[in-house]
Amino acid sequence: MSPERGHPPAIQPIRCAAIANLGCKVNQSEMDGVERLLHARGVELVDPHGDVRPDLVVVNTCTVTAIADRKSRQAIRRARRANPNARIVITGCAVSVDPEAMAAADPLALLFDNEAKSRLEAELASLLDLAEGQPMPTHSGVEPAERGAEAAEPTAGARAFELEDDESIEGAGEDGFTEAAGIDRTRAFVKIQDGCSFHCTYCIIPRARGPERSVPAGEVLAEVRRALAGGHREIVLTGINAGTYDDAGLRLPGLVARILGETPVERIRLSSIEPQHLGDELLAVWAGSGGRCLPHFHVPLQSADDAILRRMGRRYDAAAYRELVGRVRRAIPGVAIHADVIVGFPGEDEAAWGATATLLRELSLAGVHVFRYSARPGTPAARMVGQVDGRTKKRRAADALALAADLRAAFVRAQLGREVRVLFERQLPDGRWIGHAESHALVAVAPPDGEPLENAIGLVRAESIDHPAADRLTGRLLAVDRVNRPMADRPPK
Repeated sequence: MSPERGHPPAIQPIRCAAIANLGCKVNQSEMDGVERLLHARGVELVDPHGDVRPDLVVVNTCTVTAIADRKSRQAIRRARRANPNARIVITGCAVSVDPEAMAAADPLALLFDNEAKSRLEAELASLLDLAEGQPMPTHSGVEPAERGAEAAEPTAGARAFELEDDESIEGAGEDGFTEAAGIDRTRAFVKIQDGCSFHCTYCIIPRARGPERSVPAGEVLAEVRRALAGGHREIVLTGINAGTYDDAGLRLPGLVARILGETPVERIRLSSIEPQHLGDELLAVWAGSGGRCLPHFHVPLQSADDAILRRMGRRYDAAAYRELVGRVRRAIPGVAIHADVIVGFPGEDEAAWGATATLLRELSLAGVHVFRYSARPGTPAARMVGQVDGRTKKRRAADALALAADLRAAFVRAQLGREVRVLFERQLPDGRWIGHAESHALVAVAPPDGEPLENAIGLVRAESIDHPAADRLTGRLLAVDRVNRPMADRPPK
């Protein structure tokens, strides 16, 4: 029976819980902590899309685009329809930017904006400790009808250019800003920084996430150690603008050096870094890590037309980006560089788009995430003259996606004949195991004697393209490293 509208369900013992994570990798690192809390309390974690109805659902929302907002509301409503008697907790960026809309999607849910997210684990712990039959508290301190006042000064958000449909983003499940539901079973996302003060004209972060702030190095190291103790073999350092990390003068290169020196971490990646922050000091730490810092960087480009970059409020020009790519490749041979591109930004004519396409081909990047711009309310770009019509944006996005596919395929072909180390993550329906090489290229192999390979690191000779996936390798497994403890039981992704 559904709870009476307007009255929260009584607290019952929480036996199983689900996490629906629509957020970016910064948010995923926060959801890792929620998962560990539930796991430590003996709460079974179940697939939010599975057959088991959870007693508690945590929905981590995203507001990167208007579509992300809509999907967040849809996820909340689906969670309530599927689990009418569950306790539902809504958190993430969409809660801070538009709490009324999230509250309207489920008036019975608890809401935590990103300012309150630091208390989320403590509040969940208290929720788990409540005696059976007690009413559900409102941890935000106000009832749903009053939540509008609470959000007068939003403090959470995400990158905020717009996508008009799902075809506008390439590779979202890997490096993009939206994540599939579930917690990564092999890689741990560790947040080192939040907020941004750059004020790009398409982005709502200064309003939504607040100014830049860094997680103290001691807390980062403790989180890395917790992740390693839990069995994760790869650490992804995340942040809205990770390159601005500064803990009392300790900058990002120093933080990475401390992680390398003070933990046994095997593999480190950065989720993303702005071009102006990928300097020689960081490259020296990366190159001197003995292979523990992986040869892969995600460096947003957005456009290769200098006038468009100025309109976007970006802090580099096309020549600086070109020089950076060359410098990174000299420091780390074989490095994979991925980029973001926004097509159809106000003022982008055919020449401007052509300059972007030309530079992408010239640089032979390993991958490109393509976004089709549409006006995000609350950002300066939404008020700019020269808005590009929808048909033109759609055509340019299709051209960019085709170019991105060609670049990914060419990069993967260049790996043929090489030996790569792959962290295996999941099993394919055909029985093979798939994971990411150091360069982030996907590699699939047949397991030896049918043994599971999850969380193992395998040395693989890349022998062929795994058709019909032109951007995926397959090859022969030469050796398997299982020395790390296996992952604790978790629901399937």
